Amino acid sequence: MEPPKGFLASLWSFICFLPYFIGLLLLGIIKGIIFCPVICLMMTIGNSVIILGLLPAHVLWTYYCILRAKQLGPVLKLLTCICIPVFLILWPVVSIGASIIGGALYGFLSPIFATFDAVGEGKTNDIFHCFYDGTWSTIKHSFTIVRDFKDVCFHSYFSLMDDLRQKQAPDGKYYEIRLLYIPGAIIAGGLGVLIDVPVISVVALCKSPYMLFKGWHRLFHDLIGREGPFLETICVPLAGLAIILWPLAVVGAVLGSMLTSIFLGAYAGVVVYQESSLWFGLRYIIAALSIYDEYSNDILDMPEGSCFPRPQYRKKADLSRTSTFSRPSSFKDPPSRTSSLRKPIDLKPLELLERLFKECQRHGEIWVSEGLITAKDIEDAKSNSGSQVVSIGLPAYCLLQALLRSAMANSPGILLSDSVTEITSSNRPKDVFFDWFFNPFLIIKEQIKAENLTEAEEDYLSKLVLFGGNIGRLKDLNVSPPESERKRAELGALARRLQGITKSVSRYPTFRRQFDDLVKTLTEDLAKKNGGSESTNVPKTMQKSNSALARFQKSFKRLTSSNNGRYEESQSQSDALRDLEIL
Repeated sequence: MEPPKGFLASLWSFICFLPYFIGLLLLGIIKGIIFCPVICLMMTIGNSVIILGLLPAHVLWTYYCILRAKQLGPVLKLLTCICIPVFLILWPVVSIGASIIGGALYGFLSPIFATFDAVGEGKTNDIFHCFYDGTWSTIKHSFTIVRDFKDVCFHSYFSLMDDLRQKQAPDGKYYEIRLLYIPGAIIAGGLGVLIDVPVISVVALCKSPYMLFKGWHRLFHDLIGREGPFLETICVPLAGLAIILWPLAVVGAVLGSMLTSIFLGAYAGVVVYQESSLWFGLRYIIAALSIYDEYSNDILDMPEGSCFPRPQYRKKADLSRTSTFSRPSSFKDPPSRTSSLRKPIDLKPLELLERLFKECQRHGEIWVSEGLITAKDIEDAKSNSGSQVVSIGLPAYCLLQALLRSAMANSPGILLSDSVTEITSSNRPKDVFFDWFFNPFLIIKEQIKAENLTEAEEDYLSKLVLFGGNIGRLKDLNVSPPESERKRAELGALARRLQGITKSVSRYPTFRRQFDDLVKTLTEDLAKKNGGSESTNVPKTMQKSNSALARFQKSFKRLTSSNNGRYEESQSQSDALRDLEIL
């Protein structure tokens, strides 16, 4: 549907749209009021049970891993054990409070957005969807949020703690703390919080009216001219809702600035410790005000510069100036209508993760049919122990194929499996978590391109990534390594780095949920291949239920006797689930 042309036509379209918009808004608010307390209660109870249930294990396991960490020195371990109770006490308070607020906001806003989305193009029976959408879907998504939170508190937490406990110190030298500069760091951090928090809060409050009216001006301008978010007809209701909710976005920005100012000011203690000088920490406290002022000016498209001085707080001048914020072109010039039509790619981290698991499922089905992935690999994936062929090797293999495909096509970014969609620095998901991995993947791609691998070397690298460096399984497949010892070392380093990045990606909240679906699919494929005979090779003994404390004590006994042991609580729960599934 083409937008109306001319001011009068646009104004008449806007007037006719108002009753339609207000009716949808009232219906969405009514549904939000009904479901807000229900969703808030569900998410609060679910997250609170997880937090309080795992709190004893988190406390004991955190102290155990810190004391057993090979990268930390004795003095640093002592200070960490003294300071960690503060975070362990704040963890349940902040998490439960965030669950209450987040559950209330999600329960209220989700039905409203779903009501507007129900009248989108391509949907039939709009009246039914206006009343139904955002009801049962919100309840299901709230359960999904609780499950993802459980995966973070259980799988991601223990994975991080395992890395802390098992990783060797680089070059045989553990990290130690210099006690001489701790008092100065504490003083600078405290002064930074006392000075930066109120000043930044005042600056944010002073700029909030400008942000409010500038945002409204831009949204109304786009509404009249049918540009930006109002370009497509399907987006008009949601964009109209954005006009009403824009004050909430401004309030959230101000609160976010106040919260961020705490960490920005406390970073002065880090500067004191790094530069071994209290004077540099005091200079950073002043420079932090200028950093925030310049950044907020860039975001709001205000004149560049700052009214605060920016003293040098690093011994090397270039280090303190690298954080200068340059205004991106997206803030200087509004997006043109033709460019948005010519390149309508909007990539999101969750969509990319779903594509990754689709590739894992496709390759996994092939490897199961060919016998490369065995029943033991799948059982190890279920119990989170033993080989990591399915849990780490298979996702790392799929990521490697994308890098090989991109290097072969000489792509500046990363080509996805359709060989058409490309992730570049311009269209990548604007997500901090995604940025942690995008640049390392690009570096690995360039290293692969520089290696100029042959087909045999690509096959060796792929199998090396899949099997986690298990040379025995490579020999069983008659996969011969390169003759050059240097080439073998380089490929081994690439494989280990790619597996390490994949292990970090596996801690993403939604990863575990989709990984469980992948394991279930591979189990079904293996059952079809073996005609159900694989279940006879697995013991059907049901483990006796133990208390959480007893399982945790057993895990300590096992870990003290073997450095390669895993936590028994995870094994007992996963084994019980595995036996139930088999039975």
